[in-house]
Amino acid sequence: PEETVTSSFASFIHASRPEHLSKTVCHRSKRMILDSIGVGLVGSTTHVFEIALQYCRLYSSVAVSSVYGKPGVKLSPTLAAFTNGVATHSMDFDDTWHPATHPSGAVLPALLAASQMLPPSAKPNGMDFLLAFNVGLEVQGRLMHFSTEAHDIPKRFHPPSVVGTMGSAAATAKLLSLGTAQCMHALGIAASLAGAPMANAATQAKPLHIGNATRLGFEAALLAARGMEANPLILDDIPGCSGFSAFYSVYQPKPLSKPSDHHEFLLEKQDIAFKRFPAHLGMHWVVDAALSVRNLFINYAGSFSPSLIRTIVLKIPVSKYINRPFPSSEHQARHSFQFNACTALLDGEVGLSSFTESSIHRQELRELLDKVVVEHPEDNVANFDKMYGEVALLLHSGDVLTGKCDTFYGHWRKPLSKESLLKKFRSNASHVLPEEKIETIITMVDNLENLSDSSQL
Repeated sequence: PEETVTSSFASFIHASRPEHLSKTVCHRSKRMILDSIGVGLVGSTTHVFEIALQYCRLYSSVAVSSVYGKPGVKLSPTLAAFTNGVATHSMDFDDTWHPATHPSGAVLPALLAASQMLPPSAKPNGMDFLLAFNVGLEVQGRLMHFSTEAHDIPKRFHPPSVVGTMGSAAATAKLLSLGTAQCMHALGIAASLAGAPMANAATQAKPLHIGNATRLGFEAALLAARGMEANPLILDDIPGCSGFSAFYSVYQPKPLSKPSDHHEFLLEKQDIAFKRFPAHLGMHWVVDAALSVRNLFINYAGSFSPSLIRTIVLKIPVSKYINRPFPSSEHQARHSFQFNACTALLDGEVGLSSFTESSIHRQELRELLDKVVVEHPEDNVANFDKMYGEVALLLHSGDVLTGKCDTFYGHWRKPLSKESLLKKFRSNASHVLPEEKIETIITMVDNLENLSDSSQL
């Protein structure tokens, strides 16, 4: 039969082999896996995670898959994937790619759950796991490159709820060794399970987007494995009948070449962004800019004295859902340029404790927020590859101090060092695990390609 975009993706999923992963791709993806596990572990301490876990424990099912941060607690594979996906995004602490999505959280929980689901005779090894993870990343990235709209900070739907569901389906299909036709149907089924509106950003519902993506993609692969069929042209651009193009106003798909045809994984060319603190990625620009101008202010005045500041000017891109002058909850605070800039100015850092109720409602922070004025320069576009953050302090003396950041530490152009990534992982994991288990995970992920049974992870 004639090759289509959809069939090319299915052939890619089926034909991918461990030897197609370069050293760079293996190295970068292992960093993603380690970071995502750490983020999921600390995320298991949150209120929204507890809500999701209690919901899932209502169901009586085959409980074989582990839950982040809950030793001894197991759920059915798909519900474990869902719960761990919620944990991963519960603090908005997970990795971000370009075009904008959170790739690891939508894939890793499904693979962890599936590894425990499979019988001893069919357990995938670490290299199988690493390959499936990268197949899930690749499908997400390729789909997002089909639309120019996907390059900008989203307005209509949360990208991981769409491409993440497809990536989870592809990764799970690979781990389960589905045939080409089954892989094609898994993608088609996943497309019918995808999507979440941006209006639920900055609420407790947003982590459900990642939980649903990893769970529903997993379920799509399971349904395809049992013979369910879907539209075999779901990724193609068919005039008059939307498939995956329903999610994008501009959609120009291209076939995906088989790895044997000198395929280069996107992760080879495009590294990932790791967050240093738990908030929307856009916040990292204004925080670094705020910390820069704070240092100038201390050199100027000897200490940070808010009473000397008349106005705080933030120069940020236009993005309505992260422009929040006075956030009243932790989830709103994680999506507020104003809150994160002022917290950095006041405290000299932004961290886990910055988003507690007591920190959010401080009088001294409110007084700083009252001084904020937002500007949207035309050259500051809502795009994670092109945007910048600028914080200017207009003092009562008439002097102006300015800090600017166009590439924060942790961005793909300025990657976290190994030491910084390990520090973040150890800090996150220490909230729920003893030191010896933390170090075991680090060693296991670092040597993942040599692991004989990936369910040990």
